[in-house]
Amino acid sequence: MAFNHLPAGVHDALGPLSIPPVTHSVPMANFSPPGGPSSGAPVRTSPRAVLDRLTAGPSRASRVTHTEHLPPREARYAVWPDRIRSEVVSAVQAAGIEHPWTHQALAAEHALDGESVIVATGTASGKSLAYLTPVLSALLDGSEAPNGRGATALYLAPTKALAADQRRAVRELAAPLGNAIRPAVYDGDTPVEEREWVRQYANYVLTNPDMLHRGILPSHPRWSSFLRALRYVVIDECHTYRGVFGSHVAQVLRRLRRLCARYGSDPVFLLASATSADPAVSAERLIGLPVKEVADDASPRGDLVFALWEPPLTELHGEKGAPVRRTATAETADLLTDLTVQGVRSVAFVRSRRGAELIAVIAQEHLAEVDRSLARRVAAYRGGYLPEERRALERALHSGELLGLAATTALELGVDVSGLDAVIISGYPGTRASLWQQAGRAGRSGQGALAVLVARDDPLDTYLVHHPEALFQQPVESTVLDPDNPYVLAPHLCAAAAELPLTDEDLTLFGPATEELIPQLEAAKLLRRRTKAWHWTRRERAADLTDIRGEGGKPVQIVEEGTGRLLGTVDASAAHTAVHEGAVHLHQGRTYLVRRLDLEDSVALVEEAGPPYSTTARDTTAISILETDTEIPWGSGRLCYGSVEVTNQVVSFLRRKLITGEVLGETKLDLPPRTLRTRAVWWTVTEDQLDAARVNPEILGGALHAAEHASIGMLPLFATCDRWDIGGVSVPLHPDTLLPTVFVYDGHPGGAGFAERAFHTAREWLTATRQAIASCECEAGCPSCIQSPKCGNGNDPLHKRGAVRLLSTLLKDAPAP
Repeated sequence: MAFNHLPAGVHDALGPLSIPPVTHSVPMANFSPPGGPSSGAPVRTSPRAVLDRLTAGPSRASRVTHTEHLPPREARYAVWPDRIRSEVVSAVQAAGIEHPWTHQALAAEHALDGESVIVATGTASGKSLAYLTPVLSALLDGSEAPNGRGATALYLAPTKALAADQRRAVRELAAPLGNAIRPAVYDGDTPVEEREWVRQYANYVLTNPDMLHRGILPSHPRWSSFLRALRYVVIDECHTYRGVFGSHVAQVLRRLRRLCARYGSDPVFLLASATSADPAVSAERLIGLPVKEVADDASPRGDLVFALWEPPLTELHGEKGAPVRRTATAETADLLTDLTVQGVRSVAFVRSRRGAELIAVIAQEHLAEVDRSLARRVAAYRGGYLPEERRALERALHSGELLGLAATTALELGVDVSGLDAVIISGYPGTRASLWQQAGRAGRSGQGALAVLVARDDPLDTYLVHHPEALFQQPVESTVLDPDNPYVLAPHLCAAAAELPLTDEDLTLFGPATEELIPQLEAAKLLRRRTKAWHWTRRERAADLTDIRGEGGKPVQIVEEGTGRLLGTVDASAAHTAVHEGAVHLHQGRTYLVRRLDLEDSVALVEEAGPPYSTTARDTTAISILETDTEIPWGSGRLCYGSVEVTNQVVSFLRRKLITGEVLGETKLDLPPRTLRTRAVWWTVTEDQLDAARVNPEILGGALHAAEHASIGMLPLFATCDRWDIGGVSVPLHPDTLLPTVFVYDGHPGGAGFAERAFHTAREWLTATRQAIASCECEAGCPSCIQSPKCGNGNDPLHKRGAVRLLSTLLKDAPAP
């Protein structure tokens, strides 16, 4: 039997809520209380005092496992380079910024010198101004050109919300410059009647990589005047371009550079990133050009109090009798409720769409018990909402109409929500870079702030709240992406050939794997060589061959059966587990049951209902080794890295009680299997190693399965991935290795670089895995160590002590670093 752990499935069930009566403090004088602005001059209460109120009482105080205090930092100032237009400097000063910080001036200097540059500094460190000053200066110069449209600039954001927010900021900053600066958003929400104006007249176009890939590059003749005059390309929040998505964006940018060269332009790239390891190296891999690095943050920072919060154990027991902790969802809802009653403007970042909805609903219910008007001051914000819903929420948060928001990472990326005083992070977000990005959303303008990380009941979160040094004494991760992934590169070569026939000179631009792929694309009759170039052969648009988000197909639309109303969408990769027939679906606080999933038309039909249960999909997985790229001995066993094929099928779903998580029943499903060719790391153990570990055949399957679960949970500490980006399989006797084997694989076609990172850090990764299991206080295994919320086998079998002994033996034989 193989035990599997799949990426991109249904998130964990709600679990026990059992929310106690909420006691609330008097609103603090420095914040606007719920009834309106406070009277008199505001007096700022320290973030430590806010935390003290949240932890009032012995049961609350014991939940804080560690508090880190980051002291304030003084600003360091410089002067703008003299090549920045005086009108731009005056506009910046009119916005209240007398002098730039040193990193802003240095970044602008590189841009003016024609050097691509990345600004990798903390949240609220003025990265936008660092790239906007040279951009606005160039656009102002261009507006005075006697002929043509003048210079242009392109801004890329990972989300529509961030692009819309940046347009507002640019309009405000550039208002004194008159009509010389014409910013416009060009994305899927832009009305058709506005698009022609944007192409013809806008000189600062704000869009996203998806629209660049599908809308702008394939229609480049209509964008010729814009591309011919392109001086700067701004890539905001570029640390988000990792894994498969980042690899796709890297190739989209190479296609952009190729078309710019065709029209005679050579734009400078200006990148903004959260702090990360080796930012210039990652940026160069993203854009394919040399990049200067500006990473010394000179902005002022208020003090930050960062608390690690572990929910308490309940009296309930879950699978296999394991003790159950109160869910991070319930804890976060309580904290958001308390902060809202105190008048503290807060955002709770939640890992799943479902979790964001639940937290908002629970907080609204509790707030209504205190004051019915307060319930309207809290809402949910997530991907999948319709554009008008997103915009309304953004306006309400920005204006202060909303005091609390439960949001997915759709709101993490730079949308201006200045004035926040506290951030709750419901579950470790997967990387230290994301953790600090989310924490940095509070305390802008040098104000003090509170951040609270609420641990989920899983191995990594439990490890981190008891090992704070892993968060506060370690650098942030390097961004992992692989533009040479053939599954990524091939469709972009087709798209490039459709835009302009591919020549031999183009092959170097797209990377070393191109020469090997071109003959394969010819054999598949996707490309055809004529004279000296390769041409696209099909009638359909080549850009439609791939979804650059790496989500594996057309999103599934969720439609209310009775009315035909579109509620939202779900990624194709998650449809089998999230909107299968009988699944419970939440949308803006309302509960729906999925009546039918039509995979052919990508539609899930739902009806509103109120079932007293949640649903969790179960699946089976098989894995086969296609090619072993590299392997090293671990004693008599082996550690390997290579290509695999994974076959997965969702076979049933469980119904669980909302409060206790008790399984009410299982329903079979008839869904087609899905096949994934990807990259994996795997390790084998021999009979001698099993004897040394005292792991007999009766417990072998459970020991391997437990080690697999925990190792997947710990990998995000060593690679820029989320546990939902990776999957795993453990097999007591695998047909390809003929040995007990544990696989951990990338959950994307062709791989995303995560398994490779695991291979190169295997000693440290598996050491942390063993420590996480061994230090857990449970007796036989629980969600904090070896149980997984997405296990397709219902966490059966698992053997905690066998996993510890097995990993101990494996690590004893590990080669020296």
